[in-house]
Amino acid sequence: MAKEERLWHWGSNIILILLSLACICPFLLLVISSLTDEQSIIQQGYSFFPETFSFAAYEYIWQQSSLIFNAYGITIFVTVVGTASSLLITSMLAYPLSRPDLPGGKFVAFLLFFALLFNGGLAPTYIIYTQIFYLKNTLAALIIPGLLMNGFSVLMMRGFFMTTVPSSVLESASIDGAREFTIYRKIVLPLSLPILAVVGLLQGLMYWNDWFNGLIYLTDPKLYSLQTVMNQLMSNIQFLSNNSSVSSLASDSMQELPTEAFRMAIAVISIAPIMLAYPFLQKYFVKGLALGAVKG
Repeated sequence: MAKEERLWHWGSNIILILLSLACICPFLLLVISSLTDEQSIIQQGYSFFPETFSFAAYEYIWQQSSLIFNAYGITIFVTVVGTASSLLITSMLAYPLSRPDLPGGKFVAFLLFFALLFNGGLAPTYIIYTQIFYLKNTLAALIIPGLLMNGFSVLMMRGFFMTTVPSSVLESASIDGAREFTIYRKIVLPLSLPILAVVGLLQGLMYWNDWFNGLIYLTDPKLYSLQTVMNQLMSNIQFLSNNSSVSSLASDSMQELPTEAFRMAIAVISIAPIMLAYPFLQKYFVKGLALGAVKG
């Protein structure tokens, strides 16, 4: 190996290591802060080497375990069902748009692009979902609004179909008598696992992290997702910590609540499942994002 190649090899490795540390260190600080005593955070701030460790934040979360476990189950159900349904809808819309002989295909693509730029706003959306579709206080309120995340996913998947799925294979299957749905199910989908992984991961993250739909469409705590419960607990603990109308004895106990550490513990609990799932999808994510971004 030439000297220039060795220098490039070592230099690129060092840069990648530094970038990796830049991504890992914030998460490590997040975990350590969630295990830090509240007073240490208040007095010294967030640190990789705190003076006092404490499990008070996780103990407080454990006290709400029944509510949190129920929210976990709802979040997993909504994420799985919503992601699978949105993948089906997105792919079934992107595939015909990728065919040049689709009547009105350009007009539909224009509508998708238009939807990327404009929307009706919160008030009309709320009225439609609650007074026309009657989704208030139902699990469908957490799934249906995000079924088609945005037109970008459709356009990205359409670009993948146009540039990666060979048109000759589709024509051969059509000549052999295969119908469009058969071609879509047996040829297009098996060849499109990378882009399906990309869109599925994006949709799954959207469903997992969603708290806004629960905030505006749900009032029944039994239907709250994990993010909605965590947001509510955070609001409650901040209110208790800042409430000055309680007695002095109660006020002293409220000041001991792990407000800052609790915020960090919430983030750890929320992102841990996604971080565990991401390594299994990472290779598909990188490949599909690169290929799907090619314009058709």
